[in-house]
Amino acid sequence: MAESNFVDYVKIYCRSGKGGKGSMHLRHVKYNPNGGPDGGDGGRGGSIYLRGNHNYWTLLHLRYERHIFAEHGGNGGRDKCHGTDGKDVYIDVPCGTVVYNAETGKYVCDVTYDGQEVLLLKGGRGGLGNFQFRSATNQAPRYAQPGEPMEEMTIILELKLLADVGLVGFPNAGKSTLVSALSNARPKIANYPFTTMEPSLGIVGYRDNKSFVMADIPGIIEGASEGKGLGLRFLRHIERNSLLLFMVPGDTDDIKKEYEILLNELRQFNPEMLDKHRVLAVTKSDLLDEELIEMLRTQLHADLKADGLDDVPVVFISAVANQGLDELKDVLWRELNAESNKLAAVTAEDTLVHRDKDMSRFAAELADEGEDEDIEYLDEEEIEDIEEIDDFEYKEV
Repeated sequence: MAESNFVDYVKIYCRSGKGGKGSMHLRHVKYNPNGGPDGGDGGRGGSIYLRGNHNYWTLLHLRYERHIFAEHGGNGGRDKCHGTDGKDVYIDVPCGTVVYNAETGKYVCDVTYDGQEVLLLKGGRGGLGNFQFRSATNQAPRYAQPGEPMEEMTIILELKLLADVGLVGFPNAGKSTLVSALSNARPKIANYPFTTMEPSLGIVGYRDNKSFVMADIPGIIEGASEGKGLGLRFLRHIERNSLLLFMVPGDTDDIKKEYEILLNELRQFNPEMLDKHRVLAVTKSDLLDEELIEMLRTQLHADLKADGLDDVPVVFISAVANQGLDELKDVLWRELNAESNKLAAVTAEDTLVHRDKDMSRFAAELADEGEDEDIEYLDEEEIEDIEEIDDFEYKEV
């Protein structure tokens, strides 16, 4: 996946600027040899912000930006001269980006809409010059404040796609074929497992110029929540979807069993995902005759009702034969705009993404993403050596 243009996981060392030192200066000029204190304040250090940008859809532009530094504040000077403020740094990220502390796995923040600005690291305040400490009893203070220190953090930027409908199914269940039939997206389609190696989005047109976004992710196998197959890499992309469309081929021996396996994988990954509205689509129904379809429909309704899942709509479709697609779009649109689905989306908005990283799996994720391979992160001494170079320019984003 290192060669892919779809990058949804990057690790970056960020550091804000430190505040400038206040000046300790006493004014000595002709005709005024005892002019008193006139040391200026130090400038504030630059802060680091995250900014949502809808023009980005992956984190590719940050793939090799491993160190992002804000500018330090300038020191105060004589004649009450204020030090220059360090320039703030804005990191543009696609909407749906979640930030974690790479050392502890703690959730830091997320960016969900275009133009949203989130303060990641605050720059240090500048120190006060000795002019600020003058008083009637201390008319010549010979001390000034140092600037506040910088803040630093190694962060993980993790992208979770924003879509209305997320497709959930085993490999070769027809997910990519459905997306290509309903939208202008052209994901790779072939007759072997894990054809889809990266998520893709498609805009599905509906009646009266209405539309919704459908997300195709790689197939899920049993044990995906434990890292099998493509595992944890793409399960997170359906956390932000409003509706889940489960897809099971019609030629499967036991449709209900495969549906339950998929449900269990989502439950193991994040139990809150089961609170979303669900639709079950039986794909490749062009291989079935009408009598068999009706028999399967009746049996599925009975089995789902016995398990308390009678509210899950069941649709038989065939993307190749263009069968049942209009009915599927009607069902998806109805479920997306249901009042209960809107309320669930509002109540779950802050609970799905505010979970900390499971540190037992964190190291495996980093190794899978190649984040700790072939990349050298500077330590504090190396960074200080760089700062001593006069012509060093701070990187701006």
